Amino acid sequence: MKIVITGASGHIGRALVPFLWQQGHELLLTGRNAATLAALFPGHQCCNYHDLPQAADGYDICVHLAVKNNADNNNDLPSFRAANVAALRHIFGVMQAARIKQFINLASFHSANPAQMDPYAVSKREGDAWLAQQGSRASAIPRIISLRLPAVYSADARGNLAIINKLPQFLRPTATMFLGAFKPVVNIERVVANIAEQFNHSDLGADHQPRFEEFWIANPQEENLFFVAFKKLIDWSFVFCVIALLWWLMAVIFVAVKAGSPGPGIFRQIRIGRRGKSFTCYKFRTMREGTKQAGTHDVSQAAITRIGGFLRKSKIDELPQVVNILRGELSLVGPRPCLPVQTQLIAERGKRGVLDVVPGITGWAQINDIDMSDALRLAKADGEYAARRNIPFEISILIKTFVGAGQGDRTAPD
Repeated sequence: MKIVITGASGHIGRALVPFLWQQGHELLLTGRNAATLAALFPGHQCCNYHDLPQAADGYDICVHLAVKNNADNNNDLPSFRAANVAALRHIFGVMQAARIKQFINLASFHSANPAQMDPYAVSKREGDAWLAQQGSRASAIPRIISLRLPAVYSADARGNLAIINKLPQFLRPTATMFLGAFKPVVNIERVVANIAEQFNHSDLGADHQPRFEEFWIANPQEENLFFVAFKKLIDWSFVFCVIALLWWLMAVIFVAVKAGSPGPGIFRQIRIGRRGKSFTCYKFRTMREGTKQAGTHDVSQAAITRIGGFLRKSKIDELPQVVNILRGELSLVGPRPCLPVQTQLIAERGKRGVLDVVPGITGWAQINDIDMSDALRLAKADGEYAARRNIPFEISILIKTFVGAGQGDRTAPD
């Protein structure tokens, strides 16, 4: 593969270039000063931005790493816009003219937050939005991939978390893990591997490929003992409270459901869990017996029983899922488990690492009113959640759930 890399002299570029070279790719390194790049990477073809239009001819992919960030001393917004918006547009235009098939751009968690108003965040948001607009065109070339990253760390004392390397060697893994439980982080090796993974598409120019896709990348919290301990504490506390304090309410609801309409009090349904494995999910029945097995958005409002409407709105119908939590099939917070027939959603979740996460009773998509009627939008929200997971984020989702955020899965109109 012939790959153009902009901003190769930066933290990520210094790790990416040797990795791709060892894989046998042909590289063109581009920056403001070709001589500086040549000194850093002897033996590689290097050019400056002025010569890029001629040098990029015949290349397949562009990895755009060039960025002005908050580490720069000049905090003037126009200078950030010149680097993160104007330069991005220029380089993208050059890649289009060169008929590059894929354009990989690195974005950040920080700039995705509209509350962040520093020059870096503002300029990166503008650049990211412009790039997404280019990808919205049906005939857009090249295909655009946006990889959104949190703080990046590595062993060479560079990057956002370089301060960790000032600690004694034996404390660094624990310190990184502890910090990662409260704020998403990513190891530079994972960043490099995810960039390289995008090259594995043999049909980069195929019409059926999405012209713009965004992926959130972070260290998986399943490997973080502090986060895992927090999740277990919350899940088991919830189970204890439901069983010890609300058993009587569950008994009353069970009787009311059976008395309200023919059928069982508990509804059982096969759902897709972690790693794509199926399990039986338990809920109080809210629909009439005989209702088709489908996503809620495909079921008529008329199928909801009289008490079922109240149970769904109050989310009380979810209480029997404490059984699933006890079995390790569900967590209190996570992506909602889908049905086996929802193949598009399963495929999109698989691309975004969502199937590596234990599904939940409530989640980021639910409190933002994103239901299963839009598989792609839901998968994107679930992918964002999977990468952004940390203790404060989980707590915020729980608080918003208990104060009534989200309206639950919508039924189809009658």
